[in-house]
Amino acid sequence: MGCLEVFTVDGMSRFGRIVFGVAMVLFGLLYLFYSRGLMPAPGPPWTAETGVWAWLIGVGFVVAGVCIVVKRWARAATVLLASAFLLRVLFTFVPRVIEHVRDPGPWTSGAEVMALGAAALVLARELELSNSMSWESLMLAGRFLFAAALVVFGIQHFLYAKFIATLITGWIPGHLFWAYFVGVAFIAAALSLATKIQGRLAATLLGLMFLLWVIVLHIPRVVASPHNGNEWTSAMIALAMSGGSFVLAGALRHVEH
Repeated sequence: MGCLEVFTVDGMSRFGRIVFGVAMVLFGLLYLFYSRGLMPAPGPPWTAETGVWAWLIGVGFVVAGVCIVVKRWARAATVLLASAFLLRVLFTFVPRVIEHVRDPGPWTSGAEVMALGAAALVLARELELSNSMSWESLMLAGRFLFAAALVVFGIQHFLYAKFIATLITGWIPGHLFWAYFVGVAFIAAALSLATKIQGRLAATLLGLMFLLWVIVLHIPRVVASPHNGNEWTSAMIALAMSGGSFVLAGALRHVEH
């Protein structure tokens, strides 16, 4: 795929699918290597399962990711992923949020998993040639769930701006400014996706932003702390969010105003 082809509608969708699939494979490898004691435990939003469970989760992620990348049984893989992610949100994170409403942890983890589930829904729709109402509803649900997750991210950037500023790479000036700026960007993108006004542009910029974070922020943090599972997981989440954003950008060609 050429560099310029990525910025076409079909190119963005294809690139997003591959990036999203690669992120799923990386999640799986993290679990598999962790189960063998070769890597640190996965961080939030995942749980550090052990033994057979870690192996099964790892294999599941790897198989789903490979199916998505090579586009074989990809629709089934994305539907299963979306179901697993959204059920985890419903039965794990929603109760935690209700019980600890002021704790940012469940909000962040729940929103991350919801965004991944939303991206999987949209990708499932993209992989289906039929225009039936049931498949179109996946696009609608995915778009609104993704937007809702962005609102959570945006609000947290305002509530915890000083903490978020400490995560920004040292050589970048104006840490607090960027914490607030990204919060505004998240909420603006959410509104754009929900209203379908310049939604494709918003999703494209989101994809670029998340990808830039992987390169500028997360990879250096992983290199600096290779035994910290949170850093590995955060990098993979950002990569998956980038892929999901590009998939959404490609899918919005059907509904853009």
